[in-house]
Amino acid sequence: MTHNSDQRNDQKSTGLGRQTVLLVDDQPLSVAFAAAEIEDLCHPITAPNGKKALELAVSVHPDLILLDVKMPDMSGFDVCRRLKQNPETADIAVIFLTLLDEEADEEFGLRLGAIDYIAKPFSPAILRARVRNHLLIQRQRMQLERMAQFDALTGLANRRSFDQVLHAEWQRLIQYQEPLCLLLIDVDMFKRFNDHYGHPAGDVTLEQVGTAIKLQMHRKHDIASRYGGEEFACILPHADAFGGRVIAEAIRTAVLELNIPHAASTISDRVTVSIGVACAIPDSKTAPAALVAEADRHLYHAKDEGRNRISSV
Repeated sequence: MTHNSDQRNDQKSTGLGRQTVLLVDDQPLSVAFAAAEIEDLCHPITAPNGKKALELAVSVHPDLILLDVKMPDMSGFDVCRRLKQNPETADIAVIFLTLLDEEADEEFGLRLGAIDYIAKPFSPAILRARVRNHLLIQRQRMQLERMAQFDALTGLANRRSFDQVLHAEWQRLIQYQEPLCLLLIDVDMFKRFNDHYGHPAGDVTLEQVGTAIKLQMHRKHDIASRYGGEEFACILPHADAFGGRVIAEAIRTAVLELNIPHAASTISDRVTVSIGVACAIPDSKTAPAALVAEADRHLYHAKDEGRNRISSV
């Protein structure tokens, strides 16, 4: 089976080979034929029935599912309905590949949440084009979602992600009655730094500080974020006040050891940070905003006490 070189170059440039497509059909010949047509666009995996398809959708979470409608154990319509009802799989794009070519069947499939409907026997060129286009759309969507979650300057989670993660961890730790620690970090006298060295130098400094903070996040669930301006925040699930102070001190020291000159500072000849530490065992009667307020209060206490220090009392 051959395809023109322009197509292959386009596929290589988009990097779609890393994406996964799940083909669901009880006819092995149909699966093999479809897989052969798209194998240079993606990584195809197969399922012979609806039950296996639902299992793979959860465990693999493919970028796209090509789904036959008429299968013995569970129809493709039922599979699609279950996919869309499950929050873990609801966002997976589904294309129906089926012998059913009535307009009512197509309308029904699209109403269930499928993004496309291809009638069998299909043109190989049409199948490839549809799959390629939907994979490209999925890739672009994922890139946009990532851009919406991360700060462009530092590469850390942004304020939106911080709010989402803090809420999620608060709810999760209510069940386990485990502590949640929060650090709020402020780059000392950063306005003076910008006034003295200029905003481009300030941006480089924020990027370096952000990297130094991220390098202290050694545990799986620890999250470092840019909270806003020259402020950063760290969410430390399962960390008590002592553990929070240990990480805070590691951050304070790491920033100091960057040895970034700060001639306009009145407290040090290098860039420093002040850190407020707050810790709580989440409960359903208290909002995570209370933890943020406590960390903010400790941060201001650290700054009032002379900066380049940690406050947790």
